[in-house]
Parts: sequence; C-alpha cells; structure tokens
Amino acid sequence: MGNVLEASVELINEKLMFKCEAGENPPIITDYIPPLGDLKGYMPLQLFLISMATCTGGVIAPFLRRSGKHVGGLQMKASGVRREQHPTGFEKIHLDIVLKSRDATEEDVTNILKLAEDTYCPVWSMIKGNVDVSASVSVIRE
Repeated sequence: MGNVLEASVELINEKLMFKCEAGENPPIITDYIPPLGDLKGYMPLQLFLISMATCTGGVIAPFLRRSGKHVGGLQMKASGVRREQHPTGFEKIHLDIVLKSRDATEEDVTNILKLAEDTYCPVWSMIKGNVDVSASVSVIRE
C-alpha cells in the first residue's frame, strides 16, 4: 500500500446522508441524528470508534501470534464520551477487549496496547494527547 489513501463521499438526500466508498469495497452509508439527518447510517464518530478498535486489534492479534500465543478470538467494544462544546469530538474513548486464548495473559495484551499507543496504531497516534484512551482486558481460556 502506498502513502496515499483515498475515499469518496456523495450526498444522496436532502439532509446529510452520504454514500461513502473506498477502493473496491462495498459502499457504506453515513448519516446524522435528527434534525440534520435521519440516523439511517453510521455516524462519523461511530466510524471513528470502529477505526480505533480495528486499528488496535490489528496490533494485538499479530503481535500475540508473533510471540507464539494462540488467538482463538478477539472482540472489542469501543465507546466514546463526546465533548459538550463544539467541536463535539471525543474527550474519552474506552476499549473493552475480550481475547480468547489458551495461553495469552491480560499482561500480554496490556503490553501490546502500549506498543499500539506508542508506535503501531496510526489512529491512536492521531488522537494521542488530545483524547484520553483507556482499556479493559479480559482473557477467556479456551
């Protein structure tokens, strides 16, 4: 992958619903809460939470595997608290991480989270110092 990523959006109604596309992937629909939209698609900040969780998960799983740990499943729930004043972006994000593994520990995941924050997750790096990010980790033995 090169240094340039592209996405396109097209307004598709009389409010704020957009058809969004990137690469050869299926389009997604974004929308806003009423009265600006009809909430018939992902809100932009929901997509940001998805990006944060998948970026972080994209560090956790391969680093565990590289260290010889079994990854039987990985689920993450991301939640964000928005600022009261504009811009109403996130002031806090919490990641609830559940790993299924027969040999990885919560400490293994916590150590990898530090790597994600400091070096490997570009989404995290864009908000570092501006958004308080916390995480809880659970490991379910298989």
